[in-house]
Amino acid sequence: MFGQLIEKLKANPKRIVFTEGTDSRILEASARLLSGTFLTPVLVGNPAEVHAAAEKAGFNIRGAEIINPATYEKMDEMVDTMVELRRGKMTAEQCRELLQKGNYFGTMLVKMGVADCLLGGATYSTADTVRPALQLIKTKPGNKIVSSCFILVRPGASGGNEALAMGDCAINIDPTEDELVEIGLECAKCAKSFGIDPKVAYLSYSTHGSGKGETVDKMRNACQKAKAAAPDLDIDGEMQFDAAVSPTVGQLKFPGSKVAGYANTFIFPNINAGNIGYKIAQRLGKFDAYGPILLGLNAPINDLSRGCNALEVYSMSIITAALA
Repeated sequence: MFGQLIEKLKANPKRIVFTEGTDSRILEASARLLSGTFLTPVLVGNPAEVHAAAEKAGFNIRGAEIINPATYEKMDEMVDTMVELRRGKMTAEQCRELLQKGNYFGTMLVKMGVADCLLGGATYSTADTVRPALQLIKTKPGNKIVSSCFILVRPGASGGNEALAMGDCAINIDPTEDELVEIGLECAKCAKSFGIDPKVAYLSYSTHGSGKGETVDKMRNACQKAKAAAPDLDIDGEMQFDAAVSPTVGQLKFPGSKVAGYANTFIFPNINAGNIGYKIAQRLGKFDAYGPILLGLNAPINDLSRGCNALEVYSMSIITAALA
């Protein structure tokens, strides 16, 4: 998967902002990226402090761009743009203060076209990464929410890789029917970006009317709306997980479905189910999990786990830039 993404980026190199420029994991990933020619790191921070941190850790970051919010020559222009984006909700002084923080400053670098995408969260919380994105980058036309997707990859039994998509496992706690429609369609687009031909299953404890309840109705109705919105996609539900992945069970419980038994893109009813589901796949199914990949924004902005390592930063950098 990553070979294909890197080839895509070599054909159209990108610039990625890292909001925590002195973090050793960011520096290690940046050094590795700089050994290629497909992705240029833009590190937010004081240049002297960034170089000192890199030297102490033994990482060569020659070629990276380092931008200091305290001395940025276009700060006045950035403040004016942010005031306009916030539409009277913040004064110029409030915006200038926020722009001294890496998360807001980095997001505005993307908004103003200095960089193509952003990766943060090595020290910031998810909320502190998503909030500036919602306020400044905003959602794409037609999208009402930001959601998320995990891409899960493991070696396949007959060579190659097995890849799955799961959403929303990180952002929306209890999505409505219409939000589940948007989540399903965005996850399908994300899956396609990583070479997955999406077969989308709306998951439940019921398969094709075998059970009853509010959440069953929610998933069934969301599925029907998604199918109507994207008739070219293979989408079905509601269905249980065994019916989604086992051809024998799927075709027994949901005969004639193009998805039942063959699903590779899974839409969960809420964040509880989604978070538990992807972690079971990761820990017991031995899948590598990449994400959360934020969906629905006007530009690729992604969040790291604060427990991430340098390899995860490197991998998520490629994923983020490939979506730009």
